[in-house]
Amino acid sequence: MLVIDGFADWEPAHAIAELRRHGHYHVESVGLTSAPALSMGGVRVLPSKIVSQVDPTDVAVFILPGGDRWEQDAIEPELEATLRRIDAADVPIAAICAATVAISRLGLLRGRRHTSNGLDYLRSHVPGYAEADNYVDAPAVRDRKLITASGLGDVEFARELFEELDVLSAKDRSLWAQMFRSAKLPAGAA
Repeated sequence: MLVIDGFADWEPAHAIAELRRHGHYHVESVGLTSAPALSMGGVRVLPSKIVSQVDPTDVAVFILPGGDRWEQDAIEPELEATLRRIDAADVPIAAICAATVAISRLGLLRGRRHTSNGLDYLRSHVPGYAEADNYVDAPAVRDRKLITASGLGDVEFARELFEELDVLSAKDRSLWAQMFRSAKLPAGAA
């Protein structure tokens, strides 16, 4: 998971907790540098590696949390190079909220169905956005190793990651999403 100053720490929280707990994945925090990153919520995270050290053969999925920076700042060359290497290696990329702007600017949508914080949102932040025919108005969308989500779709984002990586059974994924979206235990669940 990418950790950079201002990252929206709550957006990937469900996903990384369950990927680690139920999927038994090792979660790495990846920074632009080795310096601690301060999240939007004020959590300081020390990266376990920097983007230039990411080896696509050792990555199950690369998660990009949202944050205001994606709307204004250019994407650093080393991050762009890493994302392109990961995509070329057919490793899933998961972007939520404003991080969808970054992958769109890099051309990583390439005919894949996707979502974001709204079609007009992408159009306003990505000059030359030409993927409107593939835009889906849904909380989260998964298509050919790309997972995208609205900033309000953190539960659906996590569920799509579980589906992509085959974490939990289909029934358990459905129950998990139902519980976290409704804040209620389903009938008969303990």
